[in-house]
Amino acid sequence: MLRASWKSLLGRKLRLFMSAFAIILGVSFVSGSFIFTDTLSKAFDGIVNTVGEVVVRPDTASSDFDSGPTAKTVPGSLVTTLAGLPGVARADGNVTDPTTFVVSTKGKLIGGGGPPGLGLAWNDAPTATGVPPATIAQGHWPERSGEVVLDSGTADRAGYNVGDTVTLVTSGAQPKVTATLVGLAEFKGGTVGATLAFFDAKTAQQLYFEGKNEFTDVWVTGKDGSNADKLAARVQASLPKGFEAVTGKSVAKEQATGINKALSFINIFLLVFAGIALFVGSFLIINTFSILVAQRSRELAMLRALGAGRRQVTRSVLFEAFVVGLVGSTIGLGVGFLLALGIQALFARFGLDLSGSPLVFQPSTALIAYAVGMVVTMVAAYLPARRAGKMPPVAAMRDDIALPESTLHRRIWLGSVLFVIGLWNTFLGAFTPISNSAYWVGTGVFALVMAAILTSPVIGHPLIRFLGAIYRRLFGAVGLMAEQNATRNPRRTAATASALMIGLTLVSMMSVFGASAKASVDKSISENFAADYVISNAIGQPFSTTVTRDVAKVPGVAAVSPMRYLSVSINEDRGFAAAVDPVALGKAVPIEFKSGSLADLRSGTLLVSETRANEQGLTVGSKVDADVAGAKATYTVGGIYVSTAALPNSIMVTLDAADAAGVPKQDSAAFVVRQPGADPKAVEAGLEKVIADLPSVTLKNQDEFAAEQRAPIDQLLYIIYALLGLAVIIAVLGIINTLALSVIERTREIGLLRAVGLSRRQLRTMLRLESVAIALLGAVLGVVLGLAAGWALQRSLADDGIDVLSIPGGQLAVFVVLAGVVGVLAALWPGRRAARLDVLKAITTE
Repeated sequence: MLRASWKSLLGRKLRLFMSAFAIILGVSFVSGSFIFTDTLSKAFDGIVNTVGEVVVRPDTASSDFDSGPTAKTVPGSLVTTLAGLPGVARADGNVTDPTTFVVSTKGKLIGGGGPPGLGLAWNDAPTATGVPPATIAQGHWPERSGEVVLDSGTADRAGYNVGDTVTLVTSGAQPKVTATLVGLAEFKGGTVGATLAFFDAKTAQQLYFEGKNEFTDVWVTGKDGSNADKLAARVQASLPKGFEAVTGKSVAKEQATGINKALSFINIFLLVFAGIALFVGSFLIINTFSILVAQRSRELAMLRALGAGRRQVTRSVLFEAFVVGLVGSTIGLGVGFLLALGIQALFARFGLDLSGSPLVFQPSTALIAYAVGMVVTMVAAYLPARRAGKMPPVAAMRDDIALPESTLHRRIWLGSVLFVIGLWNTFLGAFTPISNSAYWVGTGVFALVMAAILTSPVIGHPLIRFLGAIYRRLFGAVGLMAEQNATRNPRRTAATASALMIGLTLVSMMSVFGASAKASVDKSISENFAADYVISNAIGQPFSTTVTRDVAKVPGVAAVSPMRYLSVSINEDRGFAAAVDPVALGKAVPIEFKSGSLADLRSGTLLVSETRANEQGLTVGSKVDADVAGAKATYTVGGIYVSTAALPNSIMVTLDAADAAGVPKQDSAAFVVRQPGADPKAVEAGLEKVIADLPSVTLKNQDEFAAEQRAPIDQLLYIIYALLGLAVIIAVLGIINTLALSVIERTREIGLLRAVGLSRRQLRTMLRLESVAIALLGAVLGVVLGLAAGWALQRSLADDGIDVLSIPGGQLAVFVVLAGVVGVLAALWPGRRAARLDVLKAITTE
């Protein structure tokens, strides 16, 4: 039996490789995502481990990235005190600002879009390992005002050499800084796309702390042989209230946890598409082995007649599946390295540069990859293998390989049950005020897709009959045979079409949702945006409040409403908030309130969005425990408002509350209202003059602001389309595989048709029409399901601002047309192969 299995494998290498291709794609996504995230984690480990032995910081500061940056500082006098403690060798104050970016010689911003731009006060404080985190590679460290040192990578990208005048932009009181480049530094852990700019301590304090003798934190180094935990406890005992001493190891752990949490979406995102590819690929595997088992019916019957048992036959087919899974998983693991390199290059375009970090391959990645690939293959091949073992010798020798009718009845019954469940869940998520409505819609859509897969042999029959009527009118007998071939084995046709249906369901759903999201943004801005201009940062970072103050002085400006984004948790439910001036905001952004008003936003109160209020059961007057950027206090809910594109945050607090909590005085955006009768061109020119030397700050009118809000939606859709395209490729391979195996299965029939006068061209046309029928069946089912799913998803998120349903009819029609084109292309190779069959040999084939 083992020799027979090997012979079967070697005789069907190409067909089995096409099945393995689905496994290759799925496993490559799994392994590539783990390789990339392990590489990312390793690269960040090099950074987070460059921390002092003990770190003294304000007790609201944290490295977990949830609380966000804090403006609270450590007084310089405390550094002297710490340096004099018993067992302390030295204490060094650090100044760190994450919003200082270098401007290149061509006026372009370097970095941003993810990794920070770090402005640092240089000192030679050692890390916990006893060495400084950075070393000078050329020149010298900054010694006085007007000098700066950049990391070598940033200087190279910006086009600067030692001795050049460097331009930087900051979110501090001085938005633009110029300094002479006196040295190039190498950072011990690598920068991972971050830019580093070192100043002397006094200059850094002038830039970020208005010249006050303060520090972001202090590194305390113990004398030789000191224990970090005991040193931290000794330092903590000497600290005044409001400060904490933690070991560098603890800080590194906080940072690593925060980074892994922040970047976990990469793994989840890629693994979702890996799951889709493997799910779609399972149809290809099932179809391939089902057809191969049917074609080998005589061979299997002979083996049974010679004494092979059912289990032996089943194990023989599963052995072939095992080899396919093993080969696919191995190749997929290798392709995963290429995918990881591709992801690495993609992220480098967004500033996360890992070019200096070699790919990290953990043994667990291989185990997961093989486990996923093998399990999916074996599960998919189990039913065909079981069916092979159940075929009695006499029945297997017949040509009738259609499924028993009872099997189809069970599929329809189960599909009907799933259809009812899917409709119910989708209805709940779309039309009832239930929490996590999008998840209900998701489970409902999944149930509907599974129902369509199970019942497609029946629900697809009318469509194929409709196409058959067109085929018969246009192509006569050839069209009739194409229709009959498509309906000959409804289960096989449905399984092949289902693979394409899944991909197009997801693509169509995202098309409808994306179009609805963009239409909702346009409506919200046109109806709920009184401001004439928006000042914001081109790379999503905050900018200096000096810019906002200068904008307010421009002739013709009536009002400027600054906005600062910060992290807030209410009753331990984390979210993002906007710190605003309620008076200025009321002039710039009309807000619909369900209860309360902007006037109710004052000291000790906050406003919450309608969605958040419903989720947490909040009403006006509710007392909540809030953590504003790490500072805990009790607030009263002053009002409940409706979120819009201009104000998507779920919480609002006052600027004073943000200041009291230690949020840096840096604006995230500013809405500008023009005075009635003011010359728009003159006002715009005045605003442009304010930001002319700041490439990090942009000015947009309402149309440009709407385009900016739509851009991330388009970018996300493009990425999703590209990844879902792989599932469509697998589906196309499924059509090719089914047709190719069908040609082999019908070799004698084709020979007879050719003998009675069917030309090669007519034969190719017949297969092409059959392929188009399968593709259009999958496309129509997919577009219909995707349209329903997109509509339901839009309705479920209507309270979150996606309140306009937009159906991209032209785009959906293009999907159907492209499916027809795919059907034509998929039939090229099987049609060419069928046309080249020798007629006499085909007729004598058994």
